[in-house]
Amino acid sequence: MDRYNLDTLCVQAGWTPKTGESRIPGICQSTTFFYGDSQAMADCFDLKSDGYFYTRLANPTVAAFEGKVAALDGCPAGIGCASGMSAITLAALTVAGSGDNILCSQSVYGGTFNLFGTTLPKLGIECRFFDPDDSAENIEMLIDDNTKFIVAETIANPSIIVLDFDKLAGIAKKHGLLFMVDNTLATPVLCRPKDFGANVILYSTSKYMDGHAAALGGMIVDAANFDFKGNPRYPAFNVPDESYHGLVYADLAVPFATKCRAQMIRDTGAIMSPMNAYISFLGCDTLALRMERHSKNAAAVATYLAGNKKIAWVKHPSLSGDRYYKLAQKYLPKGQGGMMSFGIDGGIDECRKFMESLNLITQETHVADVRSCVLHPASTTHRQLSEHELEMAGVPANLVRLSVGIESAEDIIADLDGALKNI
Repeated sequence: MDRYNLDTLCVQAGWTPKTGESRIPGICQSTTFFYGDSQAMADCFDLKSDGYFYTRLANPTVAAFEGKVAALDGCPAGIGCASGMSAITLAALTVAGSGDNILCSQSVYGGTFNLFGTTLPKLGIECRFFDPDDSAENIEMLIDDNTKFIVAETIANPSIIVLDFDKLAGIAKKHGLLFMVDNTLATPVLCRPKDFGANVILYSTSKYMDGHAAALGGMIVDAANFDFKGNPRYPAFNVPDESYHGLVYADLAVPFATKCRAQMIRDTGAIMSPMNAYISFLGCDTLALRMERHSKNAAAVATYLAGNKKIAWVKHPSLSGDRYYKLAQKYLPKGQGGMMSFGIDGGIDECRKFMESLNLITQETHVADVRSCVLHPASTTHRQLSEHELEMAGVPANLVRLSVGIESAEDIIADLDGALKNI
């Protein structure tokens, strides 16, 4: 499949039927699998051979979706998780433990900010937040011998900051650090993080990949381009895992994904369900088409909002005056996605009145599906954050997050215009 363009991979990757088999993967709604050969099952448990023995670790339907997403990213392995948040959590726990620290962009989704800033510290894992626009020198000052990885979002939700891959990848490489990127809002259609130095790619597949707000899920993709062998930061990859008869992960072709599945998925059971994997697999068939439409519509909407006197500011990297326009042209030349944020000229009351005046566009705790929707993050997804934390995350009180769908751009703009007239 490596020789095909990404548009083709969206449709064809992940499942190759044999003669007489279903053209699309079936839903293997089974918890367990039959083995007449005891040694064959034992080899699966020891990771000596591929196979399925219990859906808590692997399942054929989930594997098809894993294969599709990995192919889209040009990577060898993916792990389907129960949600985007479980994907981030499992990826972090694969390398970090008590006494370790991690570096995270302060401009990330509120759930991620809370996970790293509140929950993981209870497990002894410190998170050091950094401003993604800060200099490499200042970010490097946060790194010490116990730092395990750097993580950021390709397009930050909801601040719409475009990641400077070269800067962070350079820092990570200089210090022998794993570089993780949440690519949810860009998808592999608009950006392949591996091409810009990322080692592990994370997704909430509940968003654009499913595309229809029908299936919860997450994905961890291993680019297998990080050398764990002999790296003093990662002793757990270089010593025998006695729970797998002395297996040394750094010796494997795909070390991160193998360790994540063998330990984290095994012990937490946070794997994607077969039904959700099936729905998401079908959603990815049209991912390339949808991302083109989302990006085109959002660019038109951003241009309209930028010219409306009741809008204080607009953030979408398609705008030539946007702070991240040049980075978007470098890393997201095919389109900048359907997510944007803008500030109402006023405060929370004006934001509320505007959103309640919309007819076509709905208020939802969701983004990145075919239907346009809005949210006021400061009072919803980010409401657990303090005023200082909201400021750090780039979420002012007048910020409205708009996820532009694939409806007619003309209809979307007309709905926005009508609601703004009510303020």
